[in-house]
Amino acid sequence: MMRFVMLALGAGTAGLAAPAAAGTVTITVTDLRNSEGVVRACMTTVESVFPRCAKDPNSYRTVVPAGETVTIRFNNVRPGEYAIALLHDENEDGKANRVLGMAPREGYGFSRDAPVRMAPPEWDDAVFTVGTASQRVTIKMRYFL
Repeated sequence: MMRFVMLALGAGTAGLAAPAAAGTVTITVTDLRNSEGVVRACMTTVESVFPRCAKDPNSYRTVVPAGETVTIRFNNVRPGEYAIALLHDENEDGKANRVLGMAPREGYGFSRDAPVRMAPPEWDDAVFTVGTASQRVTIKMRYFL
């Protein structure tokens, strides 16, 4: 009888310990002005570090070669609220180069094609929901110069 009770309790709590289902986010990047360098992508759930999500240890990040159209995939993405930031790092120096310290010299893009007004977009303009199903996102690369 004790064995039956333990099995029943174990079966009842097994669902509580199961991890949330994860999906795939596929990002199509369009309108790159050339195929020089790389595209750096970062996807985070932390508003306070967006768009520079390097300080988020749980962010999804990758670097892929630039091309006419670029496809980026983040697998096993936990459900939640995310925002994506992209940089077309044409000279591959790992940073967003600027003219006179202000205007971006390289391309950039954000989820939901969030508008840029003299500063990176607000979290609320870029955030989108990821569930358990696979999801496709298209982001247009933009250039200031």
